[in-house]
Parts: sequence; structure tokens; C-alpha cells
Amino acid sequence: MLDKAKNRLLTDVEPGSAMGDYLRRYWHPIAGAADFDQVSIKPIRLFGENLVLYKDLSGTFGLVERQCAHRSADLAYGFVEKCGIRCNYHGWLYDQGGRCLEQPYEQTVLPNSKYRDKIRLKSYPVREKAGLLFAYLGEGEPPCLPDWEPFSRSDGFVQVVTADVPCNWFQCQENSIDPVHFEWMHSNWSARMRDPNGAFGPQHIKLGFDEFEHGFIYKRIRNDTDESDPLWTVGRVLLWPNGFFLGNHFEWRVPVDNENTLSVSWIYAAVPENRRPYRQNHIPSWKSPIVDPETGRWITTHVINQDIVGWVGQGRITDRGRENLGQSDKGIVMVRNRFLRELDAVAAGERPKGLITDEAMNHRVTLPVANRLSLGANAVTAKFILHAGQPAEVRAACEEAMGFEIDAGGLT
Repeated sequence: MLDKAKNRLLTDVEPGSAMGDYLRRYWHPIAGAADFDQVSIKPIRLFGENLVLYKDLSGTFGLVERQCAHRSADLAYGFVEKCGIRCNYHGWLYDQGGRCLEQPYEQTVLPNSKYRDKIRLKSYPVREKAGLLFAYLGEGEPPCLPDWEPFSRSDGFVQVVTADVPCNWFQCQENSIDPVHFEWMHSNWSARMRDPNGAFGPQHIKLGFDEFEHGFIYKRIRNDTDESDPLWTVGRVLLWPNGFFLGNHFEWRVPVDNENTLSVSWIYAAVPENRRPYRQNHIPSWKSPIVDPETGRWITTHVINQDIVGWVGQGRITDRGRENLGQSDKGIVMVRNRFLRELDAVAAGERPKGLITDEAMNHRVTLPVANRLSLGANAVTAKFILHAGQPAEVRAACEEAMGFEIDAGGLT
């Protein structure tokens, strides 16, 4: 059980907060690169700041504060140039570093004025990797953008999926170190939704939790397995500080503000061996709905949508003072305590956990994978199970990558 002060310390990510400043020391995925196939500017809120993410005509991405420095017009309604984003109100132009490049009327009446050199929007670096756009919102020189090994695979189809989740990031992340929820939320609940008399799935009988350089690992044995099972010998990864890794996909829980989270998933499906080597020229990106428009209730048909039901059901910011923790929550306690120690350590000038600062060490960085051998198998099914709302064109592209024949009526 956490008191109110510690709960606030772990959940407050607004500007100037200890946790917000801590998390800003890491790169965060904030969008799919394909989000900019049809648009140039996207408003986005991160860590309590209103920003705009854009792609200019030269293909450069920028992330700057949303209000123009002139008279606070909304740059979400601006337009891009060969270099930078221009305000539609009076034409002031800014580059990806937030520098003001042009002030059209000022330069007309005062050609020698250096006024624009004094103007600068707050800005943050953006980098593209594996179909994702990552941002660094901290101060000073960024660490290395992690080059996780799955990002270099060349034998599968990748898609990026986002979802807007109306609750605090930390209760989403705690899900990543909670193995027993799989038994109930994804197995038993799903079975009972299909059939009120449906049989329950395998039961957890033993759990283990370990810490490593890039996060934590949970291990489990169910009554249909033993200690030789990869889920016990290897386990699953909570990726520090706000990610989850299961071998064939990553999930990140990026703080929007104290009461909202951007869920970002990078999902990989291997193509059959006779389709390799496979080159994916375009990684699609799409947003998953979380509410059924007909009923107004949370969507429960897909795995991550089920997780979201567990997160948002706790309230916008869960009151951890009401908890009654048990044996299944040992990993959650470990992660909370580690974050509290990290905040103290960083305040004392130490380096945060898991940062990669040596480029020579940042090449296809491996993470523990319990199901590595199965990653080479055909992972696509007729139903995409992770997120609701997969667009038809994304499903079709995945099926084409797998070598399925498609006619006007569907699969043949």
C-alpha cells in the first residue's frame, strides 16, 4: 500500500514533477511515421505540454510547442514549408529546432532587423526508427535511441497501433509485471464471455520476478507446464521505464498528462519461410478504438483492449491507498520501489536505469525472448487479436505479405 505522497510522486508527470523529469530522460514513441502519409501536421499532448508534430516538405520531422511565439496562434492549423512549419496567422516560420526563420512583415519594413533571431519556440528532437517516431523531451544531449534487435528483422510484417487511454500511465505500466492477469483477463474472462459455462484455463501455481539492465522479468509456471517451460526459464520483459516486450511486439505507455496515456504498439508477424527474404516498404500505422460506439462501453474483444478495461477501471489516477496487495503483486512492489529509488538516485546526480549512452553498444540490442524459436513461424491468423479496429487495408497488406491469395470476396 502506498501513501498519498508516494502515489503522487509515481504518477505526476506534469512539467516540473520529479517523475516527469525522470521519464523525459528517455526516448518515447509518439506516433507512427505513416501517420504523415496524408497529413503534415498533428497536434499532440505529451507530459502535460501541448505540442505539434510535423513533417516538412523536405521530409524532416519536428516537434515544437503548439502556440506561435508571435500572438499564440495555433500551429496545428499552420502549414509546412521546405524547411519548417509556418503560422497561418501572420506567416512566422520556424524550423525543427524552434528557431524563427522568417517574420514576413517585420522583414519587409525593417530589412536589417535581427528581431527573428531572438525568437525561439520550445522544441524537441524527433527520430524515425522501424516505422515509429520517437521524441526526446529532456534537457541536454539525448542518450542513444535504443536499437532493439526486433527492429532489424527482415522476415516479417510490422504495423504500428496507437490508442488513447483515459487514465494515468503508471497503472498501465504496472500491468506489465502482473502475470496472473493473463489467466483471468485474457483466458478465463474471454472464455466466459463466449460461454457462461466455459471452462477455465490453466492456473498459475508459481511466479518469479527478476531485475536486469533494461527492466524486469516475470516468470510463471501454470498447472499445464513445469520449470522447463520458456515462460519460467526466460520469462517476459517489463521494458524500463514504460514499455513491455513479448518477443513479437512492443508496447509503450507514454504519458499525455496525469490522467491520460498514449498507448503505442509495434507489432511483428513473421512471414512463411518460402516468402523470405521479405522487404516491407511501408509500415502502416492506425489508431485502435477503445469504446463501442453503439453501447458506450469499453471494447473487450481484443487482448490489449481487455488490458485497457483493467487500467481505466481503476479511475483516472488509482488510489493505491485502497489496495490490499497479495502474493501475485510482488513484481508490482519491486517496480514501485525501484522507481522510488531511481528518483532519489537521479536527484543525487546518478544516471537513470537502462539508458544506452555508447553508440558502439547500441546495435541490435537483444532482450530476453521466451518464444524466440516460434518467431520464425507464420504468426498471422484470420483475426488480428491484439487491438480492435484493424483497417481492412492493413489486414489485406498483412495477408499479402503472408502469401495468401485474395479475391474480391476475401481469402481463397
